[in-house]
Amino acid sequence: MDTLQSIIIAIVEGLTEFLPISSTGHMIITEKALGMTETDFVKVFTVAIQLGAILAVVVLYYKKFFDFKRWQFYIKLAAAVIPALVLGKLFSDKIDTLLESSLTVAISMLVGGIILLFIDKAFKNPVVDTEEKVSYSKAVTIGVWQCIAMIPGVSRSAASIVGGMQQKLTRSAAAEFSFFLAVPTMLAATGYKLFKYYKQSGGFTGSEIKQLAIGNIVAFVVAMLAIKFFIGFVKKYGFTIWGWYRIIVGAVLLLLIWKGIIQ
Repeated sequence: MDTLQSIIIAIVEGLTEFLPISSTGHMIITEKALGMTETDFVKVFTVAIQLGAILAVVVLYYKKFFDFKRWQFYIKLAAAVIPALVLGKLFSDKIDTLLESSLTVAISMLVGGIILLFIDKAFKNPVVDTEEKVSYSKAVTIGVWQCIAMIPGVSRSAASIVGGMQQKLTRSAAAEFSFFLAVPTMLAATGYKLFKYYKQSGGFTGSEIKQLAIGNIVAFVVAMLAIKFFIGFVKKYGFTIWGWYRIIVGAVLLLLIWKGIIQ
């Protein structure tokens, strides 16, 4: 992986991580388009640059993350992330195997896209319009929904947003809670991957540290812009366009697999 490749991958990560379109699916297409070999470090890199995206959420919503008087906010996030921590630990090896299946990603993209076409009509009359109104039970339920995203191609953002809307959150409230929940979830996943790679490889080389630094900076900047855009867009137009987008990308992936371009 060279510097240009790391920048392009980071841009894709920043754009897709918080949108309901699956960053994994886009990573696969991008890596193949760039002619990259999927080494152990590349696998770690695509996960580790989530730290930059996480930081974008913290910066944009710093009043919530650093208002320590609102301790309920932290308890809700802790409760919501427990299902992902437990299942992620239990099925870590299985998840890694699925990540290598482009067909799984393509099918998940298509199915998820079809679901998003109907989500705005399926969950009507929302009553929860702010994070403060999200109860502990709702937070845990959304956390359970998020676990569906352990299937590559589902999209963590999409799964948790659908879960939020199923729990009567408005579109924007569901999207924002999905962002908040991403912080502990992605931090745990990234930390685990980095530690595992460090332990197996005996450390990071200077070049690898450089690529990780560049990737996280780029992902941070791009994610900031993507989050601001997404919230405004969802309030006005809903999720239908994202459903069609997922279907198109899923179809492209299936075509590339059929042609043998992607294994």
